[in-house]
Amino acid sequence: MDQLLFHPKVVHLPMALAVLMPLVAGGAAFAWWRGWFDRRVWFIVFFLQAALAGSGFVAMNTGEAEEERVEEIVAERYIESHEEAAEGFVWASAIVLALMALPLALREGRARTAAVMGACLGTLLVFGLGYRAGEAGGRLVYDHGAAQAYIVPEGALPGDRIDPTDESADSDSDR
Repeated sequence: MDQLLFHPKVVHLPMALAVLMPLVAGGAAFAWWRGWFDRRVWFIVFFLQAALAGSGFVAMNTGEAEEERVEEIVAERYIESHEEAAEGFVWASAIVLALMALPLALREGRARTAAVMGACLGTLLVFGLGYRAGEAGGRLVYDHGAAQAYIVPEGALPGDRIDPTDESADSDSDR
């Protein structure tokens, strides 16, 4: 199963949503304030933020599942740096999601306007934290060689990745 749903495959959705959410939330808020749309348009923003937080949580969990495999190649301090950045990103995404629920529950007025503005600003914070997590992940792959954990030797099946600590890999002629 880890070959089907490993971390590098799932991280792109929350990163893409983190880039798009400031534009979507800001555009929806502007359209709502101008009277072009009613409050129901905010549900789209809310559900997209829920997708961001949910996919970020999935990406974080798949990263934790892959940690042991990558630690064979990359120093733990670099992995922890990425992990801490990812946790901040996911927590901020969840907080902004909660903030985005407020305009749906509040009546028209200053409190609802403040909640919308806070949520829009929160998407910028999430974008910055996502950038930081993505940059740390990119450093793992491109600077520290984390992708080597997924390299399959030529002629081997994808499930037959050779473990460099496995001494039985040298005795292929015994099979």
